Amino acid sequence: MDATRRLPDPEERPILPIAEAGALAFNLGRAASYNAARRGDLPTIRVGNRLWVPTALLRAKLGLPAAKAS
Repeated sequence: MDATRRLPDPEERPILPIAEAGALAFNLGRAASYNAARRGDLPTIRVGNRLWVPTALLRAKLGLPAAKAS
């Protein structure tokens, strides 16, 4: 299954935990996902004390449309 079908629509899930985003987009484990976020390979935003991956930015980084076609 490709990333287009695995990544949720940003309107349904605007942000994802780092580990989940890495697993969905790149089939990474938890540690590798956090390393990718540290390197800037996964776009992140800070909400309070937590880092999240904005779904729309991740889809854009992968060259995918912002939202799934209905």
